Amino acid sequence: MTPGRRDGGAVGARILHVVGARPNFVKMAPIMAAVEEWNASAAGDGAAVRFGQSLVHTGQHYDVGMSDVFFRELGLPEPDHYLGVGSGSHAEQTAEVLRRLEPVLLAERPDIVLVVGDVNSTLAAALCAAKLHIAVAHVEAGLRSGDRSMPEELNRLVTDQVADLLFTTFAGANDNLLREGISPARIHFVGNTMIDTLERLRGCAVTVGILEQLAMSRRAFALVTLHRPSNVDDPGRLALVTEVLQRIAEWLPVVFPVHARTRARLQAAGLLGLLEARPGVVLTEPLGYLDFVGLMSAARLVLTDSGGVQEETTVLGVPCLTMRTTTERPVTVTEGTNRLVDPCDGDAIVAAVVEVLQAGPCAGRRPERWDGHAAQRIVAVLAQWAGSGSCSSGPAGVAGVAV
Repeated sequence: MTPGRRDGGAVGARILHVVGARPNFVKMAPIMAAVEEWNASAAGDGAAVRFGQSLVHTGQHYDVGMSDVFFRELGLPEPDHYLGVGSGSHAEQTAEVLRRLEPVLLAERPDIVLVVGDVNSTLAAALCAAKLHIAVAHVEAGLRSGDRSMPEELNRLVTDQVADLLFTTFAGANDNLLREGISPARIHFVGNTMIDTLERLRGCAVTVGILEQLAMSRRAFALVTLHRPSNVDDPGRLALVTEVLQRIAEWLPVVFPVHARTRARLQAAGLLGLLEARPGVVLTEPLGYLDFVGLMSAARLVLTDSGGVQEETTVLGVPCLTMRTTTERPVTVTEGTNRLVDPCDGDAIVAAVVEVLQAGPCAGRRPERWDGHAAQRIVAVLAQWAGSGSCSSGPAGVAGVAV
């Protein structure tokens, strides 16, 4: 067995998984677990395809301590390869992943590279594999906000164009891909692996004790997450957000786990001290997965600019106010508990909070196939793909490809 590979006996296909940021970890964990389950069930069937798999962590989220917490809590194996890309501009991060991942792919020679989400590591890994004529599978394909000023939107568009297998989380994502000329044969509506992880661990999350640590009561606080450059990089908009949080704290305690990027921007703008001194506002360091889900499941409402939080609150039945004017996850609005609020209109944000506080229980419903079994569907498609001979030749010519 080649070092760095986890093989399930007689291997029919080798998968190289790539993660770079904490949301990727949440989405990837159930897929790797489902591959192992598939291999175990196929052990007694000589005709069944079995997989080898390895894991690459690009290090795009370079807080090693927080990465370790997520890996441990999610049950992810230690990465076989850690690229240590670290911070930088979008171009720098993308270029570094391309440069550092290529020798890994040449050494591992996988049949398929599996990427999740829409971060710079997702795009770079997909491009690197495609240029080496290695098949690409994209989990969470077809999400579109329609806003090309978002770097994530560009990552989604390009990744989907080079992917061979596109796994979607809701039916509208299929429609987006079809409009962009993607063959229906490449598109597979499987559901949402982020919800797979949530369903597996939510029971543990509600018992971790984070509410007691922060002296919060169930359904009696607001949870806030903010990290997008559009909300935190402009000092004027950040000042507006700070004012909004102080106003909300007049009625409801506010718990704000502060992203490292956001903390730096608040500090530079002279706003961090205002929040730290405001009664009713509790700032914490970034939280592990279980602590955050524990808080999210107990909150009266969540105020966020995160994509994944929109999905998780929908399943948890917690009202979510997303401080954006567009979302790539419209199903969380049409079927779930999410509502978009203009991040430039402080009065509108506060009014939306008041409406939530005055309303009864949230009435959203769980979207189709958000049932905790998306990863199993993904592995079944991969097995069909491998069994069809799509990877029979493998990337045999990889070493000779000029790049």
